[in-house]
Amino acid sequence: MKQYTYPAVLTIAGSDSGGGAGIQADLKTFSALGCFGTSAITAITVQNTLGVTGIHSVPAHIVQEQIKAVMEDIKPAAVKIGMVHSPELVLAIAHQLKQYQVPVVVDPVMVATSGDKLIQDETIGLLQQQLFPLAEVVTPNLDEASILAGNLIRNVEEMKTAAQKILETGCKAVLLKGGHLQGPRLFDVYLPQNGKLKVFESAAIQSYNTHGTGCTLSSAIAAYRALGLPQGEAVQQGRHYVYQAIDQGKDVKTGEGHGPLNHFFNPQPLQKHELE
Repeated sequence: MKQYTYPAVLTIAGSDSGGGAGIQADLKTFSALGCFGTSAITAITVQNTLGVTGIHSVPAHIVQEQIKAVMEDIKPAAVKIGMVHSPELVLAIAHQLKQYQVPVVVDPVMVATSGDKLIQDETIGLLQQQLFPLAEVVTPNLDEASILAGNLIRNVEEMKTAAQKILETGCKAVLLKGGHLQGPRLFDVYLPQNGKLKVFESAAIQSYNTHGTGCTLSSAIAAYRALGLPQGEAVQQGRHYVYQAIDQGKDVKTGEGHGPLNHFFNPQPLQKHELE
């Protein structure tokens, strides 16, 4: 009997009972892009499309053991880190991941689409000190980047400045997402270490279904890295996948609030000539 493998990816994140973000969005993204999804759950949230009403952290040693169990058996080719609620979790995750050489994408989840806070204040500094230096790419949105860089971000030039400040924490690249800026055009800033800053531009999609966008993007980048794409191309393909998922899900009704993206729309990858 012929045997084959397909790339595994590990998500270390919180569970969204509404299914639109967190672990659930990550696993859908991995599957849609042809990867095998594994997980280490950091928190259980009480959540739907209207908001978050409760968070229960998983004990740090259990999270650490989840990571160890997956890494030592299934051996994921990439790791995505999402919601890390407490300082204890940051330290446990950092301690465990330092033992493996694998691309890590960090989505510094701090605030949900609904505006609900998802992280303890004392966790933010540790996140930068312990997890950012392990990250190949960090993917903050404007609200998160404002906290990390220490200043308000209102335009593309301020996005560039904030990306540089975040890069100084030791990560290998920053993808600062500008989706919260109002306008007909959207801009993301990508800044790699020892590389050229790139501003991605795209048309805004009018949709109320944006729950889990950040989770999906960071997971897509991790999936493309597991599939063997270099960092810069993985970022571009990840952005393209999310753009399609938003567009294909804009008319779908799921819940009474911010609905999810459409993860399973038969994604069409960017062609080589479109990547530059």
